[in-house]
Amino acid sequence: MILSGRTAIVTGAGSGIGRASAEILAREGADVIVADRDPAKALATRDMIVGRGGRALAVETDVADDTQLERLVEACLSAHGRLDILHSHVGIQVEGTLEQVDPDGMDASWRLNVRQHFRLARLAMPHMRAAGRGSIVITSSNSGVLYDREMIAYATTKHAVVAMTRQIALDYARHNVRVNALCPGWVDTPFNEPFMRQMGGRAALETYVRTKIPMGRWASVEEIAEAVLFLASDRSSFMTGQALVLDGGECLAAS
Repeated sequence: MILSGRTAIVTGAGSGIGRASAEILAREGADVIVADRDPAKALATRDMIVGRGGRALAVETDVADDTQLERLVEACLSAHGRLDILHSHVGIQVEGTLEQVDPDGMDASWRLNVRQHFRLARLAMPHMRAAGRGSIVITSSNSGVLYDREMIAYATTKHAVVAMTRQIALDYARHNVRVNALCPGWVDTPFNEPFMRQMGGRAALETYVRTKIPMGRWASVEEIAEAVLFLASDRSSFMTGQALVLDGGECLAAS
């Protein structure tokens, strides 16, 4: 197991990509702190990991609350005395054009898609820097490297995540703390509901995925989790400041 002896925090780990990420990190030997704002979902992920022979602790966490982020990192350090891996995953979609997205929608996008990642990475960094190693994986989107029609809040904030990731990576590379952005394309989870509304329903989105994505299908959460494992582990030991795109070729088709 390639993560034996390491401790990881995964936010948004109660479902979707976050849950798959927590599962694969635990499978490879990490002690995983499962963070989610829904305590029942966090416990379900923890129980799944433990039931498969892994080690996990569930911590109810609303990432929009600075105090809860502090408690999350403190819980990890109290339980294990170290923090080696952070997968900061939570985000939101607010659909609409410049005239359709109100300021509250843009502010919410900034808080959830940028600020909370900054805050959590800032809390984790002193411990990784002191240890002389660490890996931070921040979830952006392929919308962080291209543009979506009528998604100004989402595209703007996801581009900001990539820029922030690269800046942190540059500043902390000398401390052997690596920071990379995960940029998934279409993954079949409830997170896509704003896109579905924008496109006119599930059938329209299915048609888009089938006809516009060169590989002609969705990604599975397990496929995205494999990339998280790569970024979190020593398999990517000389990789930092990168935006790893997993989108079935959508970026190529859009270029």
